[in-house]
Amino acid sequence: MRALTAIAVLVLWTVAGVSRGEAANDVTPLVDAAWVKAHTGQPDVVFLDIRNKLDGASEKTYRQGHIPGAVYSDYLSAGWRTKMDGVPGQLPTVGSLEGLIGNLGIGNDSHVVIIAAGVSALDMGSATRIYWTFKVLGHDKVSILNGGYRAYTADAGNPVETGWNEPSPRIFSAAFRPEMVADYRDVQAAARSQTALIDMRPPEQYRGEKAHEAAKRPGTIPGAVNVPESQVTVDGGRFVSADQVRALLKNAGVDAGGEAIAFCNTGHWATLGWFAESEILGNKNVRVYDGSMVDWSAREDLPVERKTQIN
Repeated sequence: MRALTAIAVLVLWTVAGVSRGEAANDVTPLVDAAWVKAHTGQPDVVFLDIRNKLDGASEKTYRQGHIPGAVYSDYLSAGWRTKMDGVPGQLPTVGSLEGLIGNLGIGNDSHVVIIAAGVSALDMGSATRIYWTFKVLGHDKVSILNGGYRAYTADAGNPVETGWNEPSPRIFSAAFRPEMVADYRDVQAAARSQTALIDMRPPEQYRGEKAHEAAKRPGTIPGAVNVPESQVTVDGGRFVSADQVRALLKNAGVDAGGEAIAFCNTGHWATLGWFAESEILGNKNVRVYDGSMVDWSAREDLPVERKTQIN
């Protein structure tokens, strides 16, 4: 009788699409709205809503409507990035990130699904930056909702709740992966070895016509190629396919399977490039220059190339 009961329970879980082994076995870089709906309420899945002012949102927006059970953490103000050596937006200390993540109710066994707004490449950069941070910390059970919250709410049948979900703090222990992070010395070495340097900024910043407000000099790293961040997503927040990533790299003259370092201004857009190449295409030989052009341009001994001369 007990055996029959166990079988019945297993069948019910399987029909619902949430078998006990499923959450552990289907951790993919991208999930869709149907996956999110099917996994809502699973104790080992944490939906992390990171909407922020880059997409015109805030904590108030979250309170007005979010995926059931989702916890909130503002990408820009919660502590995911910090100022280091005068450069904004850098990786905080491992200890501070462990505390931030644990206080969100995320443990080492949690499958984290990151929810951005899904309105632009800039916005989805919030998701890829936090995804990359989890990977740097050695946590592989992480996914991004492709298309973000906008894709989820496009189906009126997907449930939404209001209010605030208070997480129960857990212990999160990092296993830092330094090989995923590049600094200016790594970029210098990459340039000497002709490793691909991929500038993910808009073309006008790559050419040196415009610059980030914190950058000391306009332009790019000599030898870098440009793959604008806007080309990595379509319809705002949906990522392009592996074939499209491969085509973008080919058009820029980059070997899709070779070593590369992605950069931007402060390591935000750079993670879009890293995600496209590493997680969508599957090339694990890609790093992110966290300090990017704000760090590079502040070092007076490092060269900066301007594609367009401004009189």
